[in-house]
Amino acid sequence: MIQNQTTHESRLERGRRALAEIDGEAGEKVVSSLADIAPDFARYLIEFPFGDIYSRPGLDIRSREIATIAALTAMGTAARQLKVHIEAGLNVGLSRDEITEIIMQMAVYAGFPAALNGLFAAKDVFSVRDDADKERA
Repeated sequence: MIQNQTTHESRLERGRRALAEIDGEAGEKVVSSLADIAPDFARYLIEFPFGDIYSRPGLDIRSREIATIAALTAMGTAARQLKVHIEAGLNVGLSRDEITEIIMQMAVYAGFPAALNGLFAAKDVFSVRDDADKERA
C-alpha cells in the first residue's frame, strides 16, 4: 500500500509509485501529455498530490478516492480530472454503485447540475470500461 514509505525514496519516486497504483495508465497519460508544454508541472503533479498527499498515513487510498471524486464532482468544472479519478476509484476497489452514490450525494451540497455532470462523466467511464472488457473477451 502507498502509505508504507521508505526513508530513501524521493518524492518523485514515491509519487510515481502512487500514481501507478491509483491511476494506472490513465494517470501516466495525463503526465505524458504535459511533457511538451509543461514538464515541470508534470513533475509537480507527481511529487505533491501523489508523492506527498496520497502517500500520507491517516486515510487509505480508497477513502482518498472517495473524497477526490466528491470534490471534483462538487467543483462541476473538472470533468477530465473527474473521469481520471472515477477510473482510479474503480482501480482501488470502489464499485460502480458506490461511485454513483458518491456523485449523487453531491447534489445535496453542490447542486443538481454538478451531480448531473458527474453522473455523465461516470457513465462515460463505465461505458469505455465495458467496451474495453468486450474487446478483451
